[in-house]
Amino acid sequence: MTTGATTPTAPRRSRARTFVPLGIAAWLVLEIWLLTVVAGAAGGFTVFALLVAGGLLGAVVIKRAGRRAFRSLSETLQRQQSGTAPAEDRSGTGNGFLMLGGLLLMLPGLISDAAGLLLLVPPVRTALGRRAERSLERRMRQATPGSLGDAFQQARIHRPDGKVVQGEVVREDAPARSHPEQGPRPPLTS
Repeated sequence: MTTGATTPTAPRRSRARTFVPLGIAAWLVLEIWLLTVVAGAAGGFTVFALLVAGGLLGAVVIKRAGRRAFRSLSETLQRQQSGTAPAEDRSGTGNGFLMLGGLLLMLPGLISDAAGLLLLVPPVRTALGRRAERSLERRMRQATPGSLGDAFQQARIHRPDGKVVQGEVVREDAPARSHPEQGPRPPLTS
């Protein structure tokens, strides 16, 4: 017997929330399978040596990229404090992908090692950086016209149910002020 009332349906899961966990599980299974195949062909000691070498190389790459990023930040801060115009120095670019490559090298597994080594190649890093920058710019243009601050302002006024509430709050029942000579505050304008 139905009561005639409709039950609210749960919101659909996004594709990313559905497929990312499945992709991670498939990647882990593939890594383990590949490690066992290589261990069967070359021996367990060889696989262990590969994993240790990948971890050490990854640590060196992350340390080097971190130092380079810190040096670039220090130079930028020094230029700002001295008042000189910032030079168009691109030596600090790509540190994020270098660190990601080092992290992938540190993860145990041969596929992650191959991806980490691929990120150490400068043309690959440059191409990925350009693609990521274009993608971010396109998404920012689609999100809202204007600056980055406008995008954050738009994100704040969206309610969880998807409705957008725009306007300002005016309180009629404001408590009495301690200084009666001051009038009410003017409304906030953007």
